[in-house]
Amino acid sequence: MRAGQSLNEALARCPAEARPGTQALVFQVMRTLGAAQAARQQLAPKNPPPAVDALLLTVLALLWPEVADGATYAPHTVVNQAVEAAKKRHTASASFINAVLRRFLREREAIVQAVQADPVARYNHPRWWIERLQADWPTQWQAILQANNQRAPMTLRVNARRGSATAYVQRLAEAGIAARVVGPQAVQLAEPHPVQQLPGFADGDVSVQDAAAQLAAPLLIGDGLPAGARVLDACAAPGGKTAHLLELAELDVLAIDSDATRLQRVHDTLSRLSLHAQTRAADARTPDTWWDGKPFDAILLDAPCSASGIVRRHPDVRWLRRASDIATLAQTQAQLLDALWPLLKEGGRLLFCTCSVFKAEGQAVIDAFLQRQSTASLAAQPASPGHLLPLADNLGNGGAPGSGASPDGFFYALLAKAPT
Repeated sequence: MRAGQSLNEALARCPAEARPGTQALVFQVMRTLGAAQAARQQLAPKNPPPAVDALLLTVLALLWPEVADGATYAPHTVVNQAVEAAKKRHTASASFINAVLRRFLREREAIVQAVQADPVARYNHPRWWIERLQADWPTQWQAILQANNQRAPMTLRVNARRGSATAYVQRLAEAGIAARVVGPQAVQLAEPHPVQQLPGFADGDVSVQDAAAQLAAPLLIGDGLPAGARVLDACAAPGGKTAHLLELAELDVLAIDSDATRLQRVHDTLSRLSLHAQTRAADARTPDTWWDGKPFDAILLDAPCSASGIVRRHPDVRWLRRASDIATLAQTQAQLLDALWPLLKEGGRLLFCTCSVFKAEGQAVIDAFLQRQSTASLAAQPASPGHLLPLADNLGNGGAPGSGASPDGFFYALLAKAPT
């Protein structure tokens, strides 16, 4: 992570049989890393070698009270395992690691109390991230930070061509899996399950997709697009929103993504669901390299962003991002909007979305675009949800009232194109 590598990349190299347990462990460490760093600084102010520091931080995070108190392992067992690991790989540091960790166990209550004065340790997010949320959401920033440190629910999208959400909950119940309906096609599991255990998953009856992400396709289609309408999915990988569009309507979809490797995931998704779209590896910012000149009836732009709305699913994101990234990403989002708007038919609509809770990657981008582009306006029907926060019952359009669902953070703006 400190080398700029995401957990997804690192976990991909982990043996398949060890991956679930490894992921659960490192996700927990990421959720408590701010506190662990503050504690290590108190216990060992001089930075140890990177590999030794990583081991210390991992164990301190796992020994943090709210983590250790609910664990099935004893704290001293964790310390012993850490020391044994050090003996195998960092022999000279084994005694140092043992001393630091045993001191933490002896003084844990006092150390935990002392580091709470540091917002980074208290909320387990970088300082700049906390300050940005305070500015954007002055009454909700603490709730957002707390939500980010929880496990994300596993939510499914029922294929509208194959059945209803209510019927699928019944199928799950028959398979001994508890679930509830949280949206028109959204089903939330009481506990995560491997997809291989889900009835009909291999046959394309259901896909994994958060309830907030499930708003994209219905928003773009609205009251309906003509059969065979030409639709562009401009940043398509991994293909969940592409597939959802095709599940809901008969459309001529072109799905592009700048990453050819990630584009393969779009092919895999569509193949499992028996759906078809044209795909192309291309940069949406340079239409001259891939566009055939025929305007689109609708465009979905799920733009690259900080992923600040999906921290529960990717807990390392907060530590990978830098404050300077936000302006760079917002500039890319603006470039994409400017490049794609001329490709849209008059009377057509473009849905701009990001999985971010930062206003600089949502409302601010759209406000600036509307100032630049006189033919663009926010569509009246369906209304744009704007920013959705990762809090209960904040699903906006398409949510199930009173469901208690806690969706990912997203931003949606549906733009209509007037005649020139």
